[in-house]
Amino acid sequence: MALLTFPTYNVIIIKKRGGVTMKDIYIVAECFLYQSSMTHKKLEKLCYYAQAWYLANFGEPLMPNRFEAWIHGPVSPDLYHKYKEWGWTYIPQSKNCPKMEPQEMFIINQVYNVYGHYTADELENMTHNELPWKKAREGCQPFEYSRNPISTKDMRDYYGARINKVYE
Repeated sequence: MALLTFPTYNVIIIKKRGGVTMKDIYIVAECFLYQSSMTHKKLEKLCYYAQAWYLANFGEPLMPNRFEAWIHGPVSPDLYHKYKEWGWTYIPQSKNCPKMEPQEMFIINQVYNVYGHYTADELENMTHNELPWKKAREGCQPFEYSRNPISTKDMRDYYGARINKVYE
């Protein structure tokens, strides 16, 4: 497992939830933006996959922020409100990457290596074919507004099964 090295970030924001210290979604997003400029929609999907694969591998969330099953795939309302003014234009590449724990950075780098070459629309289509988003959208029409949360348990179990991890 070779990890990339990144310059340190001025301030790391952490939140406590249930006694577990987690990185905020803005920190994870900054790591992806350090790797390349991208649209808000693509950033949302990469952060979603970072959360999903962290849950699958370690059984706990990377971030305390929730994801909802919006029309265009998983969205974190917190991240949406920070970057919504960018619309469909590219958010500039970041000059800094926050300092992360090795296992956190490993997942972020793996997610970027696997999903980073896809467009935002391709990532949207992928999430639309995966159980956690589909389950959260049950009862919704394809273009119906939804703020239904995507269950972290569903994410953990679905992506965990893809790497042969079973959680009780």
